[in-house]
Order: sequence, then C-alpha cells, then structure tokens
Amino acid sequence: MAKIVGSITMTHVPSIGSAIAKGLQQDPYWKPFFDGFPPVRDWLKEVKPDIAVMIYNDHGLNFFLDKMPTFAIGAAPEYLSLDEGWGIPTMPPFKGDLDLSWHLIESLIADEFDMTTCQEMAVDHAFTLPMALLWPEQKWPVRTVPVCINTVQFPLPTVKRCYSLGQSIGKAIEAWDSDARVVIIGTGGLSHQLDGKRAGFINKEFDLMFMEKLVSDPLWITRYSIEDLVELTGTQGVELLNWVIARGALQGEVLKLHSNYHIPISNTAAGLMLMAGA
Repeated sequence: MAKIVGSITMTHVPSIGSAIAKGLQQDPYWKPFFDGFPPVRDWLKEVKPDIAVMIYNDHGLNFFLDKMPTFAIGAAPEYLSLDEGWGIPTMPPFKGDLDLSWHLIESLIADEFDMTTCQEMAVDHAFTLPMALLWPEQKWPVRTVPVCINTVQFPLPTVKRCYSLGQSIGKAIEAWDSDARVVIIGTGGLSHQLDGKRAGFINKEFDLMFMEKLVSDPLWITRYSIEDLVELTGTQGVELLNWVIARGALQGEVLKLHSNYHIPISNTAAGLMLMAGA
C-alpha cells in the first residue's frame, strides 16, 4: 500500500516568486522567511517522496467567480504554469500521476465528496511557489496531484468539512495499491487581508495558536465558522482551510518536525510547518 510520509503547510504569496527571481533570499526583509526552508528540504531528501498531493486555492487562473467549484482535483498527465500578470516567471511543467488522481476521485466521490474532475488544469502561484520553495532547482523529483479548494467565492466549505476531506484523502492514499511515497502539501495564509478597511490585518496570536493546535488538537479549529475565521484571520486568512485538509490527511497522532513563522511578507503572516506521524 502507498505511504504518506508527512505533511508540509506553507505560505504562497506572489511576491515570493519575485524574490526568488531577483535572488533576494539573503535580503534582510526576506532572509527570515527563506531561512525556514533548509530543514524541510533536508527532510525531503531523506524521505524521498514520489508524489506530492498539493492542497491549494486558485486565484482566477484556472477558475473564476462565474465558475468556482467547492472542491476540484486534477486528472491530467501534466500541469502548466501560466502567466498570472504578477510578473512571476513561469516554471517547468509539473508531471501528474493519473493513477493516484483517479484513485482519489473514485474514493472521494464514494465518500460523498462531489469533486470536480479536471483533465486539463493550469496551476497558479499557490501551487508553483511552494514547489519552487521546496525544490529550488525547479527540477521536480515528484509527480503531482492538485486538489483545489474554494477559499474565494462564498459560501465556502466549512472547516469541519475540510478536515473530513483531508481524512478521506489520507484514507484513500493509504488504501491505494502502490508502493509510492506521498507527501501532502497544504498552501496559503496565514492571517492576512488585502483589501477593505482592515487591509494589512495580521493576527499573530491566533496564527501561533492555530499552528500549535494543528499538531496537538486539530479538531479545535473545526469549532470555528467561516465567518469567525474571517474576523480572526482576515478575508484571505481563510486559506488556512488548505492547512486543515493537509493535517486531516495524517492519520492518528503526529509530531511537529519543524516550523517557522515570520511577519510580514507582503502584508501576510508567513507560516511553515512540517508534520509526520508519531
């Protein structure tokens, strides 16, 4: 059976792409953020995953407000990085894994999650930048399966529903008849608001509590409504739903192997966590 080697949760703001392109990793503004990644890269070299399941949210490249599925999953042989208008360089294509994609689709629909199946799919910075941060040579050693969550167009899926989705993803992977090693990556957040009267809002206290509870008591976050999270983390802070799904995929007790938290980058609280089964 396939094995989930661990879960990585991390930030994905577009300005990271510009910093990478300009070689600003040692710039004083960026250094505390980029310095968080070497331990995670070392862990990836040690555990050697074959596949990355990427839990993320699209920002209008593949889906827009007129057609916004609650949950979508890629079932394509490869996924292209396209120009989003941010000035971020595009990246080499990401190879898909059709066998795992279809296994997940069938398993999740059997678990009563109505997935939108995408046999063609473009991926934006929420997918590409985490990949570039984890594998900076941009020679992807893993196949990928994108799982896209609506964190943009209300109504959003509940926190409880997202945690349950993560559990079903984890169960399906571990039941997959394969010797593949799989890493789950959840991207977005943490607290931030990019518009309105609270533009620039960051809630460090809640972010750190969320990171702590995600390891020790993940059901804690399911007590909050989406409206609660908007109040506590900002309108874009609801991207933490992607972290919740990535944590839900880990069965049983987990250990925090590494974490980093830095504020701000581009008016966003930047979080990073590496978790694995105890």
